[in-house]
Amino acid sequence: MLISEVTRPLAIAMWDFSWLERRWPGAGYEDWGRALDELQERGYDAVRIDAYPHLFAADPRREWELLPVWNQHDWGSPALTRVRVEPALNQFIGMCAERGVKVALSTWFRQDRDDVRMRVHSPADLGRVWKSVLDSIDGAGLLDNILWVDLCNEWPAPLWAPFLEAGSMPSRTRPEIRQWMADSIDVLRQAYPGLDYCFSYTAEYTNWREQDVSFMDLLEPHIWMAQAEVSDFEERMGFDLGRASFDPGMYEILARNAESLYRKDPDHWKNCLKKGIDLLADWSRHTDKPLITTEGWALVAYKDWPLLDWDWVKELCAFGVEEASKTGRWTALSTSHFCGPQFEGMWRDVEWHRRLTDLIHEGRIG
Repeated sequence: MLISEVTRPLAIAMWDFSWLERRWPGAGYEDWGRALDELQERGYDAVRIDAYPHLFAADPRREWELLPVWNQHDWGSPALTRVRVEPALNQFIGMCAERGVKVALSTWFRQDRDDVRMRVHSPADLGRVWKSVLDSIDGAGLLDNILWVDLCNEWPAPLWAPFLEAGSMPSRTRPEIRQWMADSIDVLRQAYPGLDYCFSYTAEYTNWREQDVSFMDLLEPHIWMAQAEVSDFEERMGFDLGRASFDPGMYEILARNAESLYRKDPDHWKNCLKKGIDLLADWSRHTDKPLITTEGWALVAYKDWPLLDWDWVKELCAFGVEEASKTGRWTALSTSHFCGPQFEGMWRDVEWHRRLTDLIHEGRIG
């Protein structure tokens, strides 16, 4: 299914690598059927998941031992775990297809004991590992259930694309970074011209006019009120997202400062978010590319935890969805990146989800 064929905005949830890694009792995804039924109950049309292309290309049926990318957040496993990508991936996509739930593919290039992600040395390699995934999905007769392929989450962040360049995040305005994107997409487009392709982003929004996105079929920016390009919220509350992966003290700072800082001037923080949303809508209009956001709106890090209340987060996320929908530029929207069963405080509010997914569906495209 091509994004251009979508006639009404879709409500999408990000299930990242949690769909495969969080399968211990009580982790949220141990029963895929139940999780997908609850997803539909809340009004969602699609999910975005990690297809683990580097592991798939190396050996899809091997049991891979994965290292934790963090132990404080509730996406994926907070500790050492083991996964087999196949037959799980096609089984999961098949269960989605049975329910009419579309699937967007992405990857966070999770690190295994052998670190096979570092075998990606070129755009051709990136295209090759992804082609192995699409070949399998095509062989299973499930390609029509794929919405789009995001070749790397939040490109070119070193956390998710360590094979690209060590150190700080390189700019997408650099010719060689653009070439990675264009050439790897070309590999896939030659093999599967009936799919849409992109790289999702999480930064460099203010310089969008300097970026070439002509080779992509859509824009998938992730945007939060609290990210640095949008506001100084994290700085003012003393929060460091990088340290938060393994430092429990960062969640203590969230508990002490986040809601109180927001409540002192909610209109200010909402206005910061609105300016960011309007900026992305301008980018979409200028390039004539549809927008999709599967992660965003309030702040990046949050979870069920003492003194972390969900009400203010839901308030701000609802505002983000409403403002994005008004622009008519979004073809698919998430209500937040917390819309999964592991975030019980967010997930259990079925009425909140239904209100926002209904709002998304009632929006316009164009």
